[in-house]
Amino acid sequence: QVQLVESGGGLVQAGGSLRLSCAVSGRTLGTYAMGWFRQVPGKEREFVAAISWTGGTTYYTDSVKGRFTISRDNAKNTVYLQMNSLNPEDTAGYACAARIRSSWPSREAREYDYWGQGTQVTVSS
Repeated sequence: QVQLVESGGGLVQAGGSLRLSCAVSGRTLGTYAMGWFRQVPGKEREFVAAISWTGGTTYYTDSVKGRFTISRDNAKNTVYLQMNSLNPEDTAGYACAARIRSSWPSREAREYDYWGQGTQVTVSS
């Protein structure tokens, strides 16, 4: 019903910037919140950022606060994650997720209904 496709991942040097995009298609059937999560092999999936339907409320995990910015353009059905001052600890597969059941963001992965396949971000030192 709903498809999410991430793009914008790649290799970047420490201190650099990268912008991830998440295109949403299909029948969302109303307002929805969006989130970004990341995961590396052997570690738990980690919440990164989330945004309400209107964009008026955003959440960030402490480690990215001040460096990452989540935003959305509902007319384009796209959510973005602007990542600045990247460091090697940011290396992970990044996936976007849609919370169809609520317009309010959540830090919990289980609250999201649809997931993209992820895009790899690698930060070299």
